[in-house]
Amino acid sequence: MQYISTRHGSQGQPSPLGFEDIMLAGLARDGGLYLPAEWPQFSKTEIASMKGLGYTELAFRIMRPFVGDTFDEATFRRLIAEAYASFETPEVAPVKPLGASGLHLMELFHGPTLAFKDVALQLLGRMLDQTLTVRGQHATIVGATSGDTGSAAIEAVRDRKTIDIFMLFPKGRVSEVQRRQMTTVLAPNVHNIAVQGTFDDCQDLAKACFNDLAFRDRHALTAVNSINFARVMAQIVYYFWAALKLGAPERPVAFTVPSGNFGNVYAGYAAKRMGLPISHFVIGTNSNDILARFFESGTMTTTEVVPTYSPSMDIQISSNFERLLFDLYDRNGATLADAMTAFRSTGTLKVGANALAGVRELFDAGRVDEPGTLAAIADCRKRFGETIEPHTAVGYAVAQQHRRDPSVPMVMLATAHPAKFPDAVEKAVGVRPKLPARLGDLMDRAERVDGLRNDIEALKEMIDDRRAMAAAPARPKVRT
Repeated sequence: MQYISTRHGSQGQPSPLGFEDIMLAGLARDGGLYLPAEWPQFSKTEIASMKGLGYTELAFRIMRPFVGDTFDEATFRRLIAEAYASFETPEVAPVKPLGASGLHLMELFHGPTLAFKDVALQLLGRMLDQTLTVRGQHATIVGATSGDTGSAAIEAVRDRKTIDIFMLFPKGRVSEVQRRQMTTVLAPNVHNIAVQGTFDDCQDLAKACFNDLAFRDRHALTAVNSINFARVMAQIVYYFWAALKLGAPERPVAFTVPSGNFGNVYAGYAAKRMGLPISHFVIGTNSNDILARFFESGTMTTTEVVPTYSPSMDIQISSNFERLLFDLYDRNGATLADAMTAFRSTGTLKVGANALAGVRELFDAGRVDEPGTLAAIADCRKRFGETIEPHTAVGYAVAQQHRRDPSVPMVMLATAHPAKFPDAVEKAVGVRPKLPARLGDLMDRAERVDGLRNDIEALKEMIDDRRAMAAAPARPKVRT
């Protein structure tokens, strides 16, 4: 399989790349995002043959076309098995019906850091380490997180000699559990950085590192955010998993996804492109509702980021949305590159009426404010006995506002464990959710974190210094 950038053709006509190259690169050198030149296709018969498979075997079958010959079959199977052996349930992503409502929760929080990011990152960390070990190389991850990506990425690569990770998060804008899951990992290859700003500021800093090609090459930068297509690839699997459990391919399934950066729902869109019978998607947003406003009007306009109970969605620039826009711009990378440049300059991007009508056939979107989020947590507990956290609650509320056909099963993605956001859950239902026993001492663990102003040169200097220290030969101990 070959991969191209969403800005393909904007700076000449580069040759398509294979999976190994785009996994290590993360972000394309022209500033775009990689995606397959053509989507692999599964027929109805092939999808039907996947019924009853365990999660690891399903993952192998869905992802094998994407990786090509990057890994031999035995190695790829081993990496998948090791990744999902770290989950608390062999199902990996249990699908639970909510009474007889036709609504279902897909629990994606049974991994090591209690969030859906583990599903992809436990695998990506192993794939990166395997590839770098074979090559005899070292890579430096520079990432930005609104809460969950950071801890999941850190857990996936901690103590690996082939990788250093620098994770940027907005100071004071992640939950205490999210912060501590990052800052209490004291491994020498882990560097947590609290940035004075928003998640969008963190994301801009990370992208600026990649766009400085000399700096990028000096440190062999790679990404674990969903700008790395390998992340999206691993998330496609659980859409097939849920749909197969609910009757696919003989019947369609709908999905509701709480979304900030658009990576999770884009994985579902990819599954649809591959042949999975998905009737439609519902996108849930909080008060930072740029995605909801786009699907209403066809215009993306940035506004100020406001803090909410669902901080992982406190985003105004959804970087993964560029992959969907690539299709809306008829896969014309040069035209899209011009539009994205104008968007970063003016804060506004508008698509034509025909393109908007096309995406509205597949996508609905809605918003939930802070009182509505708490009300949704309380309603789900009262009606169905399930305790959900704020991001999942946004999806739960919006799903019921935009459900098109009650006869079509609606799967709502439960993206995090309620104990990651105990303050909001307690405020909604009067009960404070507890962390699993393995994280019971999280609040007592020592933290290590660096503060940083929103300054790209200060960030690059920090990375230069840390990598120089790591590469310096150890001084011999002097006996006295």
